[in-house]
This record gives sequence, C-alpha cells and structure tokens, in this order.
Amino acid sequence: MSTELTPPPSGHTARRLEWQFLPPHIRRLVEQHCGSPVVEAASQGGGFTPGFASVLTCADGSLHFVKAASVKAQRMFALSYREEARKIVALQDVVPAPRLLWTHDDDDWVVLGFEYVEGRLPARPWQAEDLDRLLDALELVSDVAPPPELELDPIADDLAALPAYWDAIRTNHPHLAHADEAAELAARFVDVLSGTSLQHTDIRDDNTLLGDHDELWICDWNWPVLGAPWFDTLSALIGPAGDGMDVEAILADRRLTRDVPAEHIDVGLALLAGHFLKSADDPVPPTSPFIREAQAWQGQVVWRWLCERRGWGS
Repeated sequence: MSTELTPPPSGHTARRLEWQFLPPHIRRLVEQHCGSPVVEAASQGGGFTPGFASVLTCADGSLHFVKAASVKAQRMFALSYREEARKIVALQDVVPAPRLLWTHDDDDWVVLGFEYVEGRLPARPWQAEDLDRLLDALELVSDVAPPPELELDPIADDLAALPAYWDAIRTNHPHLAHADEAAELAARFVDVLSGTSLQHTDIRDDNTLLGDHDELWICDWNWPVLGAPWFDTLSALIGPAGDGMDVEAILADRRLTRDVPAEHIDVGLALLAGHFLKSADDPVPPTSPFIREAQAWQGQVVWRWLCERRGWGS
C-alpha cells in the first residue's frame, strides 16, 4: 500500500481482437453495413476489455468505429456490448456520445457500428482546459431526464456489493490504518449517493474524446444509473488528483460539488477506494494485463486523497 505506483499507459491498455482475426462472415457483415470494403483497421488501445474495437477505413474513404465480441468466446464482453447498444439508443439524443448507427446481435456475435468522430483522448497528465470541458459536459449530463422506458437501476442497487469490499481489504492488508473508519464511511453510501440524476459511472480519460472545436464525446454507456448528480464529477477527478491537480479547489468551484457536504464527498471516496483497492488484489485476467495495475493506481490515489481529507496521515 505504501509503494508509489505510476499510472498505466493511457490509451495503450487494451489487448484487443484484430480485424483480420474476425470470422469471415462477420467481416462481410461489417463491410455490408459500411457500404464499402475495409482497407485499413486501426485497433483502439484504450480501455481494458479484449473485444474488437477499431476505426475502419473503407475503400470509399469513409470512416467507421465498430465494436464486436463473440457471444461464446467472450460472453461477458458481448453482453456488455449488448447492454451498451440498448442504453445508448435511448440516450444518444440527450447525452454527448457518438451515435450508434447499426447493430448485429445473435447467438454468435454482438457487433455495434458507431459514427466516427474526430477526437483525441485528454492529455496526460491532465490539463485544466481538457478537464474543464469534461466537467462541463458532466454537469449537462446530470441535468438530463433519462427516458423512462430505459428503467435505469438506482445507484444503491448497482453498487450494493462495494461496501463489503472493505472486509477483503482488511484481510489482505491487515496493517492498513483507518480501514475500519473507511469501511464505516462506505457503508453509508446509500443515503449519500442515492438520487435521480443520470450518472455514467465509468468516467475516465479513455472514455472521453475531445474534438478540435470544443466538441466532447463520452463513450461506453454500458452502466449508467440514477444517483446523486455529483458522483461522476467526483469519479472524473481521480485521474487529475493522481496527476497532481488541485482537486479540492475544483470541488469547491464546480456547480455540482461546491455545496455537497464534505462528509458526503468522503463517503464517495471511501466507496471508490474500497472498489479499486480490493479489485487490484484480484487475479490479473490474461485478456486485460493492465487492469489490476490501473485499479491499484486509482486505489492509491483515492486512498491518499481520503486520508488527506480526514487527517489520517499517509
């Protein structure tokens, strides 16, 4: 816990399926939807899943972003893509996200075809201008009224397992000071984080694309929930906190967080710290070699942040 960690390489964490290894019938299906043969495929290295995710260049010059996963060989990720398709169709008119243009979903493969957007990942270490653009977007998202037919889960249900993660942390790290106090904070999350605001719940730099003309797109809407309007903003500050930004000043300045009681922020941080620290101790999946490293770094960042706020020392 005391060893200083470094973040994994931004935008280069995924070990993904490549275009040439997709089954021929799936490649043909994609080209039919694109309307032209694929001549180049640039695999996208952000994220931590092994599913296919590439920018495709077609013979007619058009660009497309396509995701795909095998229902049999990559079932967990195929189901995740299926959920993403269901939710983004309902949300894409009200949130800043690339539009889903077509889907293929059967017992074999789940394939999603998105519009291509010209964007870049935020610079790391985080820069104030990039972060402001993301936080502005999250404020707009929190004001969105989710379509009622989407029937999003409340955050209390979606994150119900996380407080118990502190039991595993205390077992794996018996000398971690203040773990009991952190567990008590995390146990209060239902009262603190419940709400009716749309929250993405997976905000990171590699789920954010920035355009050259003030555009911003938030990607991977697999797991949105209804919760307190400030939860995504707090989550978005983990990377900047680890990169040395003054996140306390940002909390005090932003519309969604400046009036939130300090104790509520601490509850959110304790819940997030428990999630990352426990998950970092899990086995490293062969298809995602950087995920535990990323979780360990985020856990360290959030734990240090919480300790500083609570006066617990390092």
